[in-house]
Amino acid sequence: MPTREERIAGGVYGLLIGDALGVPYEFHPPAQIPPRAQIEFEPPAGFHRAHAGVPPGTWSDDGAHALCLLASLLYRGQLDPEDLGRRLWNWYELGYLAVDYEVFDVGIQTRSALNTFRAGTSALLSGPKGEGDNGNGSLMRVLPLALWHTGSDEALASDAMRQSLVTHGHLRSQVCCALYCLWARRTLQGAADPWAEAVATFRRLYPEGREASAELELHLRPDRPEPGRGTGYVVDCLISARDCVRAEATYEGGVKAAVALGEDTDTTAAVAGGIAGLRDGVEAIPQRWRAALRGKELVEPMLQELIRRVQDT
Repeated sequence: MPTREERIAGGVYGLLIGDALGVPYEFHPPAQIPPRAQIEFEPPAGFHRAHAGVPPGTWSDDGAHALCLLASLLYRGQLDPEDLGRRLWNWYELGYLAVDYEVFDVGIQTRSALNTFRAGTSALLSGPKGEGDNGNGSLMRVLPLALWHTGSDEALASDAMRQSLVTHGHLRSQVCCALYCLWARRTLQGAADPWAEAVATFRRLYPEGREASAELELHLRPDRPEPGRGTGYVVDCLISARDCVRAEATYEGGVKAAVALGEDTDTTAAVAGGIAGLRDGVEAIPQRWRAALRGKELVEPMLQELIRRVQDT
């Protein structure tokens, strides 16, 4: 069994490698995705890759935003939405924590929120709040919070919701972030069925009659039998990741299953890859991908600081 430290490293690298694996295949429908055996950082010859100028093994906005959150948590020692907002703006304007300082993929909603924040709006009020503003941009970055957090389940869920507000203000996006963090925590703890235990915990924290409960039961429907479709809608992204992790016993199988769904391949694979990496540990991630991931010099100092913090608690 992997150690706690190996699981944490697996979560961080699992997210980043899943993201990088999905980058070339983004925006393609599932029928155009190569067979799973051919899904690699470098797509097969003749495949019309997304972001053609981006070198293989490069994470996108998903990985950069997750690292922005991790850097903020480590520096501030708490969730500080204003600091997170500044770091996300520095990513957008300067390429902070992007590989080669190159920003090549920005979500429409995230761009709008960051411009609102830059104009002087509080970070907790910057994220659009309409029902149509439920992209997966706050879900894709939230995993480091679950790895860093030592508070109660209630505090973790609350902080997961608060960090969403910076770019995605609707309660549905907040609920998805909270449930994902509870899922990650139960995975890190080695629960037999971490998804089911996370859902049960969320229902206990937000019982019937609370708005968050209504979002969970009416829109997330966490026990739904319908499979995810790999789109950028926050609920579908979370359910798709759940399906991929459940269906595949290995990290490689899980992230390839996520990419095979097509559409928002990098984010689905990042969200699924973070959980699969937590479950299996960093050594279970194929060495060829760990070796070929670009930008590791940005990750390692923060990862080692995170592991030291966990060891000290």
